Amino acid sequence: MQSEHPPRMFDTSYACLFAPGLTNPAVAAPADVIAVHGKGVVNRYNVYRNNVTVSLIDALAAIYPAVQRITGTEFFRAMARFYVRARPPASPLLFEYGRDFPDFIASYEYAREMPWLADTARIERAWLDAYHAEDLPALAAEALAHIDLSDLGQLRFKPHPATRIVRSPYPAVSIFAMNRKDEPVSPLCSSDAEDALVTRPGQDVIVSRLPAGGAVLLGALVMGETLGAAVQMAFEETDSFDLAANLAGMLSVGAFTGIRH
Repeated sequence: MQSEHPPRMFDTSYACLFAPGLTNPAVAAPADVIAVHGKGVVNRYNVYRNNVTVSLIDALAAIYPAVQRITGTEFFRAMARFYVRARPPASPLLFEYGRDFPDFIASYEYAREMPWLADTARIERAWLDAYHAEDLPALAAEALAHIDLSDLGQLRFKPHPATRIVRSPYPAVSIFAMNRKDEPVSPLCSSDAEDALVTRPGQDVIVSRLPAGGAVLLGALVMGETLGAAVQMAFEETDSFDLAANLAGMLSVGAFTGIRH
């Protein structure tokens, strides 16, 4: 049976009035908000506002569990609350929220004593992005066995959609790995810079530490440079660059999905 009344259209202008106050307690409840018999409009709006904020903080805690473990729950949720107020969501997908949270952490006054925290968060964000990346088969090392040695320098690789690089002047990979587990955390004696390679060749996301020059090599290959040009860039960064070790490691964790012809 057809309805006697046409469907009501959602008023986006009203949404623009209703939404800002949900993450900003300084914004009063919109004047047009109503409740049954007009009771408790402001209180009900405040409850809804609090629920939205808590949900967004919970989403950040789910995306950045290592960061929360490092800082402690109370510190993390206070920091996340400031972030929620400053950066309301732009997408209805919660896993998309908090993409710039690592940058916020880097500028957060009370996190200055943990300068490696932002890079740890960047690895966690890369982990989630790799998890949601397109499924494609990874390039096997055997694919290179049939290529003439004289042609290797001209090879161009297709990066796997899940491949991510996170560079850090801190031991961020080790810090990330220690705090993504439920096991007790041992003291970390190293202060070495660590670059992360995040991949997902199958069902599981893999976070690896790149050897010296590896981030430069892979970054160049991802941008479409030939293997020869990428190797030259890597040697410009470090004399200890080892092509065989780097390339074998990248292939073993599924950093590529094919070779460009």
